[in-house]
Amino acid sequence: MMDSFWMLVSALSGFFLGSLVFLFYLRLFQKRRKKHLKKEVNFIINQAKSKAMRMEKSALSRARDRERKMKSQVEVEIRKEKKQIEDIKYQTERRKTRLERDLRRKTEELENQIKDLKKQKEASHIVEQQLKKATKKTNEKWEELNTIMEKAASLTKEQAREEIKRNMKEEVQKEIVPQLIDMEKKLKKESEKKAKLILSQAIARFASEVSTERTTTSIPIKGEETKGKIIGREGRNIRALESACGVDIIIDESQEIILISGFDSVRREVAVRSINQLLEEGRVHPARIEEVVGKSKRNIFVSMGEEGRQVCFDLGIHDVKPALIEVLGSLKYRFIEGNNVLKSSIEVAHLAGLIAHELGSDEKIAKRAGLFHAVGLGVDHRIEGSYSLVGAEYARKHGESSTVCQAIRCHRGEAPAQSIVDHIVQSAHNLFRERPGARREVIENYISRMKDMESVANSFDGVIRSFAIRTGKEIRVLVDNGKVTDEQSFMLSRDIAEKITKEMDEPGQLTVSVVRECRMVEQAR
Repeated sequence: MMDSFWMLVSALSGFFLGSLVFLFYLRLFQKRRKKHLKKEVNFIINQAKSKAMRMEKSALSRARDRERKMKSQVEVEIRKEKKQIEDIKYQTERRKTRLERDLRRKTEELENQIKDLKKQKEASHIVEQQLKKATKKTNEKWEELNTIMEKAASLTKEQAREEIKRNMKEEVQKEIVPQLIDMEKKLKKESEKKAKLILSQAIARFASEVSTERTTTSIPIKGEETKGKIIGREGRNIRALESACGVDIIIDESQEIILISGFDSVRREVAVRSINQLLEEGRVHPARIEEVVGKSKRNIFVSMGEEGRQVCFDLGIHDVKPALIEVLGSLKYRFIEGNNVLKSSIEVAHLAGLIAHELGSDEKIAKRAGLFHAVGLGVDHRIEGSYSLVGAEYARKHGESSTVCQAIRCHRGEAPAQSIVDHIVQSAHNLFRERPGARREVIENYISRMKDMESVANSFDGVIRSFAIRTGKEIRVLVDNGKVTDEQSFMLSRDIAEKITKEMDEPGQLTVSVVRECRMVEQAR
């Protein structure tokens, strides 16, 4: 029994000790595992911290890069906006200058018109006083005649009235017609001055509408970038182009075109070629602009020389100086009255040659003078004088004969003709210029207007026949000398001119010439 007890005690003691040993080992193992886990956790935390730091650095780097890109884009946009603002400011200044100039011009025109109205008022006041005097004198004459006729018992009241009317009419015509003639002469002188003033004002006022077609050339462009290239930074490119080409360049923001304005068509052609070449290359800066403009000028002068030489060769004209050939070729780019000047010169040369051949004159000299008759239109506008006188002097300086120079000088009637060649060139020029349709006039309208003018003149009493001549610029009226006196001829011309003005829409100035012939014939036996 005791043995069993001690065996049980020993078994329990062993179990208790084993449990203690197991618990101790288990606790030791847990401590080690906890320490190991702590190390792993610290390792994972360190890795996460390092990864987070790397991600933070990468995010900061990307943010800095994005910030730099956004900053550069904003700077580019700011530069573009500044450039657009500068361009708008430049265009605004130009428009402001143009408007101020127009305002000054219109103010001067209004002041001139006010002065003219004052002069007209003074003139009308003088005429009114003269009319009052004439009326008073007429009334006195009327009373005098009434007194005389009342004493004449042999006349009835109606006969006396008719006699008074006839005497009064004769007296008034004798006194008033000379005064009217003098007044008309004075009015013609004043009207010529006033007409020149009005014409200059009309040219100044309507020149933009009339000259736009002949003084501007447009170039289509695409996009704002192209406009920016032409304008350049602070407008330096467009100023360099205007200075090099000698033209005005207008860029409208609302339209996709570049407008080149200038009276010299050769300069406009140089500007067109230069701008097209610059846009094709894409390089636009002042140095390149000067180079391209210089090249374009050389090319266009070469082409003008070739054109002039070809025309001379076709007409059989030789020994012409290069400078004169170049000016002749430049007429290709000039127009007058809707006609190309070079083509019209060629036609006048052909006509002059044909007329000279028929008259037995020197055909070559006539052709030469006809070809160079308008060469003054191609000479620099800074030389003063009409184009015929300028052309004659230019031809003389470049070796043309005195016969050719004289024909050029007098082809418009500014100098008297001295030889048969002068008359031939005048005739050829007038044939080309005055033919119906030469200035875009329809032949049917031309003939109809001539007939209407003649019918208006023929409707007056005492007119035998009338003739419209000089393409409707003059009408000559033949009257019966038995029905129309010299004084009545003067009044008849005025009445015909007034009726034509009222009934017909006649452009320009019309001259009415009344011809009265008094022929006395006696037979000697």
